[in-house]
Amino acid sequence: MIKTENFSDELQELAAKAKALSHPARLMILEYLARQKVCISGDITKEVPLSRTTVSQHLKELKNAGLIQGTIEGLRVNYCLKPEAVSRLKKSFDDFLEKIDLGGPECC
Repeated sequence: MIKTENFSDELQELAAKAKALSHPARLMILEYLARQKVCISGDITKEVPLSRTTVSQHLKELKNAGLIQGTIEGLRVNYCLKPEAVSRLKKSFDDFLEKIDLGGPECC
């Protein structure tokens, strides 16, 4: 078994975010929230072709990953992106991809 303490905090955080992004429904939810540019309280299942329960599970994963926030107003939950978290995520992926850039000679 691989112990996570053998890896840097940055790699562990990036892996956790990548796991949160690893389902197309979650990516669709993030795209939808980004297009709205405001917190939405409507039914996201109208945009994501999955059951309400399944969408709720995906929203929970994104919220646990810190990429979205949800506030409760009565019986509704308003969801929106967390801009600072999305910016950090973009920078983390950019930095990582820069490290593994294959600009050198081809192998194999």
